[in-house]
Amino acid sequence: MTTPTIPLFLDCDTGVDDALALAYLLDVPHVDLVGIGTVSGNTDSTTAAVNTTALLGMCGRSVPVAVGAHDPLGGVYGGGAPHVHGANGVGGVDLPAGVAAAEDPAAELLVRLARSYAAAGSDRKLDVLAIGPLTNLAVALELEPRLPELIGTLTIMGGAVWETGNVSPVAEANIHNDAEAARRVLTAGFDLVLVPLDVTRQHRFDDADGDRFIAAGDPLRVALGTMLHRYIDFYETVDHVRRAPLHDPLAAAIAAGEVEPTVRETALDVVVDGAEHGRTVPAAQGSVVQVVVGADEAAADVIRNRILQLDAVHA
Repeated sequence: MTTPTIPLFLDCDTGVDDALALAYLLDVPHVDLVGIGTVSGNTDSTTAAVNTTALLGMCGRSVPVAVGAHDPLGGVYGGGAPHVHGANGVGGVDLPAGVAAAEDPAAELLVRLARSYAAAGSDRKLDVLAIGPLTNLAVALELEPRLPELIGTLTIMGGAVWETGNVSPVAEANIHNDAEAARRVLTAGFDLVLVPLDVTRQHRFDDADGDRFIAAGDPLRVALGTMLHRYIDFYETVDHVRRAPLHDPLAAAIAAGEVEPTVRETALDVVVDGAEHGRTVPAAQGSVVQVVVGADEAAADVIRNRILQLDAVHA
């Protein structure tokens, strides 16, 4: 039986794990990546767009990439995570220049695509995968309050619901970096799947995966393998093992339907002030969110194999 095509909008802050997620998605035959927005997180939104267009060019792919919000709602961008993702967001790896970003701001591109697919009258609305801070989605909600009705499934990599955080004892980076935006999005009534640290830490790549990518020999996978090794360098200082969690790639594989999640349904809220800023907490009432707490043991294999078989431009 043929798998229905998923029209997908990706919102990202292209660091190392975003790059791996993008490479994975580009090989999934039933995913039609129709637009990409960038947001400040791992790196600033403009650099994230530069990284994204470069990676697309290395695959010979053309997808509209729109630069989104530089600053979080009501705040100022804090400078990213160069200690994790390198100064340029991709482990310091030099990537060839890609095509210029689209003229539309990311939120406007998302709204336009959501309206277009919803108006087409097909059974397949636009799905959205957000793997960075949720600023662009919050802005899109302001532009189009009906957005939760217009799109299909919204999959978000973010949060630490029943586990510890990674930028504070209780908060995960994507939610922490724009907690107000996260609160608005998580309580807006989307058909929402949240892929938090609770599950992403269970699935990892190691140095052998980086070596496999480099051994493929083409510029794309050499770059991915090199940046993965540098990403693992950071995680060794945190976890004392040379393995890196598959935060964004796991969310991508769940959004694509290639990895089966185990979910726990709950309403959520986000703490926006004080010592617990950015914490995602179960709420007594509100929109129910499907929180992923487990996933197929073979998730890393699924993601690795897609990246290894992706058609790329050879030097």
